[in-house]
Amino acid sequence: MKAWLARPSAHVISGATVALGVALIHLGAVALAGPAPAAWATSGAIFASLADQPGTPARAWRRIVATGLIGIASALLVLLLAAHPVALGMVIAVLAFGSTLTLAWGPRAGPMSFVPVLAMVFTMALPHDTPPLPWLAAHLAGAAAYLAWALLCLGLLRRRYATLALANALQAMAELLRRRAALLAATTEDGDAFQRAWVVQEGVLAERLQAARDQVFSAPDDARSRREAALLLRLIDLRDLLLAGLLDLDRIADDPAGPAWRAWLAQALQQLAAQLQASREALRGVHPELSSADAAAPPPPVPTEGALAVLGPALQGRVTLLGAESRRIGELAAGGAEEDLPLARAELRRFVAPEQWPLASLRAQFTLASPVLRHALRAALALGGAYALALALPWASHPQWLVLSVAVVLRGNLEQTLARRNQRVGGTLLGCLLVLALAWRPSTPLMTVMFLAAVGIAHGFALERYLLTAVAATVMSLLQAHLAQPALGFPVAERLADTLLGALLAWGFSFVLPSWERRALPRHLSRAGTALRDYARHALADPPEDSSAQRIARRQAYEALGAIGVALQRAAAEPARVRPPLAELTRFLDLAQRLMALLSMIRLVRSRGRVEASDPALQAALRDAEAALQQGLDPKAAVEPGPPPRPPASLPEADPLPWLLWRLQLAGRVAAQTGLAARDLHRALKQA
Repeated sequence: MKAWLARPSAHVISGATVALGVALIHLGAVALAGPAPAAWATSGAIFASLADQPGTPARAWRRIVATGLIGIASALLVLLLAAHPVALGMVIAVLAFGSTLTLAWGPRAGPMSFVPVLAMVFTMALPHDTPPLPWLAAHLAGAAAYLAWALLCLGLLRRRYATLALANALQAMAELLRRRAALLAATTEDGDAFQRAWVVQEGVLAERLQAARDQVFSAPDDARSRREAALLLRLIDLRDLLLAGLLDLDRIADDPAGPAWRAWLAQALQQLAAQLQASREALRGVHPELSSADAAAPPPPVPTEGALAVLGPALQGRVTLLGAESRRIGELAAGGAEEDLPLARAELRRFVAPEQWPLASLRAQFTLASPVLRHALRAALALGGAYALALALPWASHPQWLVLSVAVVLRGNLEQTLARRNQRVGGTLLGCLLVLALAWRPSTPLMTVMFLAAVGIAHGFALERYLLTAVAATVMSLLQAHLAQPALGFPVAERLADTLLGALLAWGFSFVLPSWERRALPRHLSRAGTALRDYARHALADPPEDSSAQRIARRQAYEALGAIGVALQRAAAEPARVRPPLAELTRFLDLAQRLMALLSMIRLVRSRGRVEASDPALQAALRDAEAALQQGLDPKAAVEPGPPPRPPASLPEADPLPWLLWRLQLAGRVAAQTGLAARDLHRALKQA
């Protein structure tokens, strides 16, 4: 039982608290004011709840207030214009445009962008004679009550949310290890697919790490938060160790023992992934035991000649280091002794994402080159057109449902639109079947309970399992319409027809002012080049840096490459005629990741103090490498690199200086290759 109670994820807990809060507000309003005002107050609470995501009270309350007020204002406009279809259609288009434009502030504005749509759906279901002032007062009271509830729950659950965010980051890192293992074991024919899967997971890991930073680094300073901060810092560094540890594998491609060593490395990474997964479960309060199948296999024999004669011991040492880091992460996850942090608490808070909402971000979108503006215009046309079409349909008793179907399916890119289309249709079908089961023996109390449960499920799984959200949203909308006007029954057929038609309309409108990934790639490439040059300056600094500035530069480089990885994933779903050159894009990412690995290896070797920092040869090599990287990463200045430098013949453990000098030369060469790949991509995108 204890293990079961420890398993709920953050989104499940969040959905449960939302459902409970809305239920308490509904019951309280029924007791104080009666059924109709209670329904209005419940709507106000639901509007405010959209922004209630796992986090801290200090970061959440402004979002909850803003989202609640935006929802109430949107609903009031719809209520006042309910008897004027033409004016209401114009308002729907304007609200769709304005709400979508808020995505200029990034994914955190997602609830704000959706609340006007939900407000339209709820309000259009009301009778036309609903009195505006009592309605407005009840909505404001419901939103205010929910704000108090949300702050109470966030305060009580703050530590749990931080722990679960850290657990999610551990899971993402474990999956990254598995995908890298799959890439090592892949055949030549499957290599590109596994490479892209690895790149996509890099983007997922970047998002999970930032979510963990926002929670863990902003926590109060105590023993538990210091231990979790230490775990997160080690997890962040583990990605560097992984990249650095897999360097030089191209040198064993033609070695007869190469396949055996690659298979051993793949098995070692799978075992490390299992250890991280166990650490995740330990954080959540579950303590699984690793099975005997998870035990590390011995490495193959080291050949007496060839590349593996030198690299074999080095690869063994790197895997040993990865294992040691993984075990230390496991000890911290299990509540082991805390350790000194390399950064002070004030420095850690520099890594927390800002909470500001600058108007400059909105102003920057007013150009047709902006994907946000194009999506906002597309949404306005789609939702306004859907409402006009709904009025002309023979079953248009609930025109808001067609508007809702278009709004939830139409995303900013084709890949997400296609995924939402399929999940929305399937979820609506399942939701209608559930409502038909409820209608078999109708019970108002039971339907009220199911409505409130659907609110929590729709909220909790919106970002994790949208199919469940689609099921819950269907139940919620059908029951909300029935509870508001019981005489109309359960219009299941209309709901299905509106969903199918809405999914078709959203898919069609996704080709209106489309935001193909190739449009944004030049900006992503420029950002990545700038971030890589900045990280190179910090990684090659003399004396070596281990400051927050270096870590911020490293994070920005990973995030910039992660954005390109996401673009690569989305572009694969686009029509071939507009798709960017995927092979060239994959090559650029592969080279950029290799450069990050080299910079990480250089930084790690220098930080261990096994080379004399004042050595004249090293200082000269650092200056040359810095100049080579800055030039090579500039697509306009990059030139064809010369032949690769010859690696040292000695073992790295015996004398690390020759290896460090070699890697500095190699980093300059890979930077030039990366810059040339970026230049080729720019040219290909202009010709497309």
